[in-house]
Amino acid sequence: MPATLTGKRVAFVATDGVEQVELDQPWEAIQAAGATPELVSLHDGEIQAFQHHDKGATRRVDRTLDQADPGQYDALVLPGGVINGDTVRTDPKAVEFVKQFFTDGKPIGVICHGGWVLADADVVKGRKMTSWPSLQTDLRNAGANWVDEQVVTDKGLVSSRKPDDLPAFSAKLVEEIGEGIHRNR
Repeated sequence: MPATLTGKRVAFVATDGVEQVELDQPWEAIQAAGATPELVSLHDGEIQAFQHHDKGATRRVDRTLDQADPGQYDALVLPGGVINGDTVRTDPKAVEFVKQFFTDGKPIGVICHGGWVLADADVVKGRKMTSWPSLQTDLRNAGANWVDEQVVTDKGLVSSRKPDDLPAFSAKLVEEIGEGIHRNR
């Protein structure tokens, strides 16, 4: 993959319970494209990733939400994992962090249960998107036009359903980050 994202910084917001593959594969894709990913979390130290129901690897946190400034990043990724998505959406700092990316028109990638954070941030009204199927009612109630597709893009918002979608999700995410700010979001 060519280094199309050289000089770009991408925040990955996640905490304990993140689905490991949904953190790792997009991370590797944007890194291979030349961007610098940073893990932004609710706490410092390390987070515990999961492989579905089983503990996976730990990942070092680069910055806490208290230390991170959305203005310093070019894009945002919200990986899934039931525990991760549910925990992140209940943190007011995380919700405000996510809202700022929408306000600024920056590209955002969300997969699986990460969509819960967008519902709580109140940023999905009128947007076409997908997620893990169990989130469709939550997202529709928040105003999204939920569809069951591998990858959906709506003005810089890239969404996918599950780990099987990661190759398509990662490719589209790199493309959207390369396009940059999406005005009139």
